[in-house]
Amino acid sequence: MNQTVVQLNHSTSLQGAYICQLKNCIVKARTIVLIILLIIIADQALKIWVKTNMHLGEQTTIFDSWFRIYFIENEGMAWGWKFGGEWGKMILTLFRLVAVIFGVFYIRSILKKKYSRGFLICVALIFAGALGNLIDSMFYGLIFEDSEKVAVAKMFPPQGYAGFLHGKVVDMLYFPLIEDRTLPDWIPFWGGDQFTFFSPIFNIADASISIGVIAILLFQKRFFKKEPDNETHPTVETNTPVNDTVQVS
Repeated sequence: MNQTVVQLNHSTSLQGAYICQLKNCIVKARTIVLIILLIIIADQALKIWVKTNMHLGEQTTIFDSWFRIYFIENEGMAWGWKFGGEWGKMILTLFRLVAVIFGVFYIRSILKKKYSRGFLICVALIFAGALGNLIDSMFYGLIFEDSEKVAVAKMFPPQGYAGFLHGKVVDMLYFPLIEDRTLPDWIPFWGGDQFTFFSPIFNIADASISIGVIAILLFQKRFFKKEPDNETHPTVETNTPVNDTVQVS
């Protein structure tokens, strides 16, 4: 009788621990999906607005002179870096596509493990940024006219400006905190040149990737400590005496 009760209690305890772990996994999954959706919506909404309301090279001041919306397009990686012409563009887009597909399976994998919520959020930020720029590369050439310095592009024209996988990534966030300063002549190599900090023009997806990567590097010791196992081990109570010849089952 006692053995049956112990087995039932143990089974109930394991079932409760499994349900608790499942609920925790669902909550984390919802958090990741929400973060990804918010970043994708914000990133694409700003890109579409810029693409359909500003001509290429146009600037709009937001705060003083240190925060501007500055519309440019790039065919390469984040922060405007380029990579090997048309073939390089296609290779880069395919690499992004593979990375996003891998990211889906990786996120599913880490959700089942006991990684910290902070690490999961960072992975979601990186994944959302990669997906945001991938959307530009895959579809913008099909659904937009080519932006020009004297004309604003239209969405869903009879024919887009490029084929599938050849779209240009839209960048617009510009923070020239220090602009057009002349470096002292005594500085080697760059002395006398014009200097601007911070000069890269980027988008929300780029920022999302950068924040996720930097946070992982800064807090990696904390992030890679797995959460403690919440499974409870029941205490077995029995009236059976314990000695050299009698053991508790």
